[in-house]
Amino acid sequence: MSEVELICGEARLRVAALGAEARGWRVGTTQMLWPGDPAIWPEISPILFPVVGWTRNGARVGGRPYALGLHGFARRQLFAAERVEKDFVRFVARDDDATRAVYPFGFHFAVEHRLRGDAWEVALEVTNTGDIPMPYACGLHPGFNWPFGSAKREGASIRFSHPERAEVPDIAPGGLIARTRHAVPLHEGRELALDEAPLAQDAVCFLDAASTALTFQQADGSALEMTLDGFPHLALWTRPPAPYLCLEAWTGYSDPEDFEGDLFEKPGMSVLAPGARARHGAVYRLRA
Repeated sequence: MSEVELICGEARLRVAALGAEARGWRVGTTQMLWPGDPAIWPEISPILFPVVGWTRNGARVGGRPYALGLHGFARRQLFAAERVEKDFVRFVARDDDATRAVYPFGFHFAVEHRLRGDAWEVALEVTNTGDIPMPYACGLHPGFNWPFGSAKREGASIRFSHPERAEVPDIAPGGLIARTRHAVPLHEGRELALDEAPLAQDAVCFLDAASTALTFQQADGSALEMTLDGFPHLALWTRPPAPYLCLEAWTGYSDPEDFEGDLFEKPGMSVLAPGARARHGAVYRLRA
């Protein structure tokens, strides 16, 4: 089974076994997910695990180097469909020789997608199946059409559920988190007008965000709401003037630019005890 299509009323969601990635989400006639373009950004909504972002010169565990690249390997891993219903699918992946060569831990990683009439729900479930503690991070990286529906690109904004700090980290060479920061034009700490200037440098990262929800508002009044459970970091990313905007949710983030520690010391990593399990979820809802 290479792909599953979920159906709920007039909504459709296509999910691929490769990476457990949602490849298309339609509500009525409105196409929400960016379709991907190899000339700009070939992915659509990759799942990030067991790290988010870049590691500085690769990862290290117990003094040994591991070639763990950008966002880990889950988006290139073939998942198995464990449970399939009309409006729900649960895909699972486990460690194997290939994953242990770059990440020396036993794990069970499940990705669940559920389709509602106007909403797409996704959950990530991480289980440590080994006999030693396991550091991990995971994240969601969906790209949405900007604009979606009949709206124009101009006049869009992001509105946060709580006031956020009006400055974010600079992105250092190699995608690492710099020690310096730059201002972002947040109105009253909660609203960011979407033009190309704030997004031109790289991802706009709100680390340890106050908000657990945000709204991608369009000038015609339509909006996409993102509500989070267990994701402390938010990011906005595109490649201007490409017609998409990624609304990202992370449990971790790239290494700081001067980081030299191992995965257990990497900022933003969670550590699961042997046999422990953790869940992180998000709901994306269209408000017409």
